[in-house]
Amino acid sequence: MKRYLFLTCFSSLACVTGSATQKSEKLNPDSADRRCPNVLIIYADDLGYGDLECYGAKNVQTPHINRLAAEGIRFRNAHATAATSTPSRYSMLTGEYAWRRPGTDVAAGNAGMIVRPEQYTLADMFKNAGYVTAAIGKWHLGLGDKDGQQDWNAPLSAALGDLGFDYSYIMAATADRVPCVFIENGKVADYDPEAPIEVSYRKPFEGEPLGKDHPELLYNLKSSHGHDMAIVNGIGRIGYMKGGGKALWKDENIADSITTHAIGFIREHKDRPFFMYFATNDIHVPRFPHERFRGKSPMGLRGDAIVQFDWSVGQIIDALDKLGLAENTLIILSSDNGPVVDDGYQDRAEELLNGHSPAGSLRGNKYSAFEGGTRIPVIVRWPGQVPPDRISDALVSQIDWFASLASLVGAELPKGAAPDSFDYLGTWLGKNQTDRPWVIEQAANHTLSVRTKDWKYIEPNDGPALITWGPKIETGNLSTPQLYRIADDVAERDNTALLYPDVVFELQNILRRVRMKNLKP
Repeated sequence: MKRYLFLTCFSSLACVTGSATQKSEKLNPDSADRRCPNVLIIYADDLGYGDLECYGAKNVQTPHINRLAAEGIRFRNAHATAATSTPSRYSMLTGEYAWRRPGTDVAAGNAGMIVRPEQYTLADMFKNAGYVTAAIGKWHLGLGDKDGQQDWNAPLSAALGDLGFDYSYIMAATADRVPCVFIENGKVADYDPEAPIEVSYRKPFEGEPLGKDHPELLYNLKSSHGHDMAIVNGIGRIGYMKGGGKALWKDENIADSITTHAIGFIREHKDRPFFMYFATNDIHVPRFPHERFRGKSPMGLRGDAIVQFDWSVGQIIDALDKLGLAENTLIILSSDNGPVVDDGYQDRAEELLNGHSPAGSLRGNKYSAFEGGTRIPVIVRWPGQVPPDRISDALVSQIDWFASLASLVGAELPKGAAPDSFDYLGTWLGKNQTDRPWVIEQAANHTLSVRTKDWKYIEPNDGPALITWGPKIETGNLSTPQLYRIADDVAERDNTALLYPDVVFELQNILRRVRMKNLKP
């Protein structure tokens, strides 16, 4: 178990400017310093750059997110570190690029903990600064000590309490992967002792029907590719599962459940600073929003899922307003990677786009080395501290949330913590337009790219040009270097590598030095 050195938020000036810190006594939870803001990260799943109304979407209405944008800053050149979920989340929560560490690819539902207890996390930082911390919603970073060795019928040997989170109510992975139960503080929530849980990603359980053999049992959603193993709630999943009983979730209630728990946490801790990581599943497959959101967009289930996500955001905003916490809460809303349309279920997401472009004008989608894989929406609101109704074109990366938020609350980081994260607090709060000189992006196949304000370099890769296992997505693979002048060619159509060999060399050198940990912004 980690030992914590508690620090306080020393002054409102330190909170706004990120000035140097000093150690102090442990906070008294009953009289915690309220001058530092609550921090709430709302992390959508598979939400694309063009999926929100305030980012130009025409076929879906997102009034609550529009409100955040109107009351804060909307970033138009912000980047996740990876084009898939697990590495993006790992990088954001640890401040370390996932490609530096083996085993950070898209995780199975029975993966062991990918973020290890000895690592210093974003939650650790806030906890040591005197905050109460929570993770609610999608996790997808492993639980327990080793892959496939969890006992889901008992407290897990390692869980989020070992990573700095005081409270957690999470999905082990994603909704399309077993186990299909919520984990609350390291134990299956609403555990049903009459239906003990078994999970495997190697072989099915005897007597348990599979989606590939019994499509007639897929009464809620049928598979388009993959997702045809265990059947839960009339939907095929990845992986095999037995048991669960009353603990099994219903997909249509996931948003209600995690939102209710998030609001409950806020109410319980309204009198002291809190950090909450609220990670939604709505737009990730299987898209199965609650009945009250059906038909709210002309794009079918995927559009309705975006509406449902917006509702969750609205519920949390309303709770902050009613509790008088809005003025003292910094909200960051973003996504873990770019969008995907057909990602394994027959939900007609592709057929019902009706002119909607999930990635906006960007090329590529989730999984891709192209810009659509990692360029994502980011909205920051903090009334009175962040200027309202602003647009920032500064080049920024989620990898820097760790160091920037540490600066915000005056946190002292241990040596070696968050090695790839740097302080751009002024940019995130709209105090300036300072660009990160470069950002690094990771495709699903580990191909790396370097983005500067004007250019993008994609390193050579001999893989296929299109994903071969399902989605109709360009990978960004090419056996020769790619160089795009993003300032004039945001759609990455004109490879100018042969025209600007000096720029190629410069960006290759940046990537080489970052890999060697020999370059700082």
